[in-house]
Amino acid sequence: MDPSYPIGKFQLQGTYTADDIKAFISRIEALPAKLEAAVKGMSDQQLDTPYRDGGWTVRQVVHHVPDSHMNSFIRFKWTLTESTPLIKAYDEKGWANTPETKLAPDISLNFLKTLHIKWVALLRGLSPDDLRKEFIHPDTKKNIPLDRLIHLYAWHGDHHLAHITTLKERMGWK
Repeated sequence: MDPSYPIGKFQLQGTYTADDIKAFISRIEALPAKLEAAVKGMSDQQLDTPYRDGGWTVRQVVHHVPDSHMNSFIRFKWTLTESTPLIKAYDEKGWANTPETKLAPDISLNFLKTLHIKWVALLRGLSPDDLRKEFIHPDTKKNIPLDRLIHLYAWHGDHHLAHITTLKERMGWK
């Protein structure tokens, strides 16, 4: 198993059914509780352990997830309220090293819970036409439809959760 991609790389589907979208939204909804359970009881030393050589620490991963998901939420809002907007990218590695990423994970876990309540409500309210709306990514210059973005972020949460859970398994941490 590649520790960088413990659940494999993201695999785009050609089309998405209503059931696919519901399942992806359910995964997004479940993530905050799963992430909280994964880090519950971890010591500072464990939280400051990288999930792989050269990778982020568990603490950084926990702080990264709401940063990333907040950016995704904003991308949804832009796409729903503007005509094929050019979104703004952000420096994930830079954000993983800002001062608040040294704080206790509870800060980001609480933020993630609140963000996901709002995000899931938004996602569940999208129409089939909304799911086909697109934004333009500034780095790739590709148009990204919202149904694909829902799938990507269901995978993204599971991907980072697996960074933590597979580290705990490898290290024999309960």
